[in-house]
Amino acid sequence: MISISKLLLETANFGDQLRYSPSSRNQIHGVAAGQGPVVVWNITRACNLRCIHCYASAVNQRHPGELSTAEGKKFIDDLAAFKVPVLLFSGGEPLMRQDFFELAEYATSRGIRTTVSTNGTLITHAVARRLKEIGVGYVGISLDGIREINDQFRGRPGAFQSALEGIRNCLAVGQRVGLRFTINRYNFNQVEAIFELIEKENIPRVCFYHLVYSGRGREMLKDVLTHQESRAVLDLIMEKTLYFHRRGLTKEILTVDNHADGVYVYLKLRERDSQRAERVYELLLQNGGNRSGIAIAAVDWEGNVHPDQFTPQYTFGNVREKSFGEIWTDLSQPILAGLKNRRPFLKGRCARCRWLEICNGNFRSRAEAVYDDFWAPDPACYLTDEEIGIA
Repeated sequence: MISISKLLLETANFGDQLRYSPSSRNQIHGVAAGQGPVVVWNITRACNLRCIHCYASAVNQRHPGELSTAEGKKFIDDLAAFKVPVLLFSGGEPLMRQDFFELAEYATSRGIRTTVSTNGTLITHAVARRLKEIGVGYVGISLDGIREINDQFRGRPGAFQSALEGIRNCLAVGQRVGLRFTINRYNFNQVEAIFELIEKENIPRVCFYHLVYSGRGREMLKDVLTHQESRAVLDLIMEKTLYFHRRGLTKEILTVDNHADGVYVYLKLRERDSQRAERVYELLLQNGGNRSGIAIAAVDWEGNVHPDQFTPQYTFGNVREKSFGEIWTDLSQPILAGLKNRRPFLKGRCARCRWLEICNGNFRSRAEAVYDDFWAPDPACYLTDEEIGIA
């Protein structure tokens, strides 16, 4: 994640202590010294919607091989032992699991910050109140456009209104909540409307995700933005961040899954505020760029461990057979070991880029989807050859 508000305004939010810790540099197994990675747990493949870009290719039925409640609690115990700071419950739709609250409350009781990634349509006032009561730290609700634009992505009429009600219910009970938006060809012109929505509804946080070509998202390769369009979107996000700040509106604004964004912000600032630019460069060095396989991990509904939620094609072990910590530190796994030290493996523009220290080769799963080579350049990098120093 790249916190645009942190880079531009030096704001302070919970996630910044994980993203921009001086002790995070040179760590290979976690977010910082003495800690494990943030873990995304796709606790179910079942979902009540059918989103066209779903990385999990979710369906409307439970997978027979899902970890049981008892196995889930043992897994959480392993995460606590490995000092995992955050467990993100995702899916599918995590609220479709009947034992979701039992598992989330158990994780909280073990000292792990619990967060939830959801489509929001199942969050009634009672559900929001229960999330708050068990100590869920944050709820991220996905909206990919306003009204019918979102509903087209979600595969169900009325999904926008239901998700918006979910956000409102969280706000009503004091549950920390934010909006998630995946940028692509069909909705990038909705970014300004999303900013209008978060102001109107008093939503404190928004994450703009760059599309990763995984699951059903692979079918959207023809729907990615041009590099110029990506730059224009970032310009708008930066502009709106500063606009809110000038008006005294406190919003946490982030972009996700494209570390070219950090370099782009730095280069823009260098043109007009060299002192701030140097502070941003320092923060980006501490962040370390893409850290799949290092500070981010994913575990699917069957207990398989992956480098992140968008890279299910590589499995390093199963938590039914070994503890998560054993799997995560096993450097006999070539892809896992390579992710922890990428320089010898990256190819093309990524290998020669002057900003490798603050990008770390960006997203490998995107490179493989386009070039059939895990270590090829990330095709979503929109920086020019001149900007990365290879012209």
